[in-house]
Amino acid sequence: MFQQSKRLKMNDESSTEMPSSSSVADGVVPEADNEEFLATGVPASVTIALHPLVIMNISDHYTRIKAQEGVVPKVYGALLGKQNGRNLELYNSFELQHSENAEGCVIEMEYFQNKEEQFRQVFSDLDFLGWYTVGSSSATEQDIKIQKQMITVNESSLLLKLDPLSKSSNLPITIYESMIDIIDQQPRMLFIKVQYTLVTEEAERIGVDHVARVSTAAQSEISQVSEYMQVQQSAIKMLSSRVDIILQYVSAVKDGHIPLDQSIMRQCLSLCQRLPVLNTKEFQGEFHEQCSDITLMSYLATITKGCSITNELISKFNVIYDKHGSSRRMRGLFF
Repeated sequence: MFQQSKRLKMNDESSTEMPSSSSVADGVVPEADNEEFLATGVPASVTIALHPLVIMNISDHYTRIKAQEGVVPKVYGALLGKQNGRNLELYNSFELQHSENAEGCVIEMEYFQNKEEQFRQVFSDLDFLGWYTVGSSSATEQDIKIQKQMITVNESSLLLKLDPLSKSSNLPITIYESMIDIIDQQPRMLFIKVQYTLVTEEAERIGVDHVARVSTAAQSEISQVSEYMQVQQSAIKMLSSRVDIILQYVSAVKDGHIPLDQSIMRQCLSLCQRLPVLNTKEFQGEFHEQCSDITLMSYLATITKGCSITNELISKFNVIYDKHGSSRRMRGLFF
């Protein structure tokens, strides 16, 4: 079972901006905002770093269940990550099964323990840090009930809520941590919003970029080569515009229109000193070698495509020839 941490509080929402995923853009009936279950004036005790894989897993879970069942689903899952003092980093997640009874939703703990053990065998360095669900960003009584179930595994479990109906340009995710407060001489569980930041590793950036390109290119008639060239053209245009700004600044300083800033001029000098490196024999050799490799790859791809077309033509010709040959043989049998 995952190592239990010893915090007694939970999380706060981020100001990080990111377009919401199209895969979670429809479906859930929004819940009314409810501040009854939020603690006021209490700062969060932890900081959260959120990886994109968690967001994609939640989006996929919700979209898949909604497409299969044809109704607005209730989805729940576990959050996996690492904890270093008050800093938590959410790396991965997995789905949870649940059932309904008179008191509401109940998480299937036996399934959770089995799934947890399977993930432990693969990701031995990740601990159970909380759970996720989909719905309005506000905390609800149902969230409190499930949180009470999850703190039996980790007494400081986090709650991550993704709102699929949000029309905001910000990422529609809210993270909470929980605390126990005394209200009317009775202990009561409340949520605290926690600030979070998005963090990515190189492999995640490549994966997210690939998913984004596939989703937009699936229905596009533009080849990936053309798209790549357009990206390169945009980058070169941006570089050219920045160089023009530098030239305008240097000219304005030379003409005395603006005062001289030594730090900016040192940066310009440092940039200019990098340029001769591009004219060395080593660079020219590497450049021509790379151009030759790319040209050769394109040539091989063209040859392979031509061989494939030729093979397809021969196959079709053989089929037609066999049909005509069999018809002539059949006519010879009767005449």
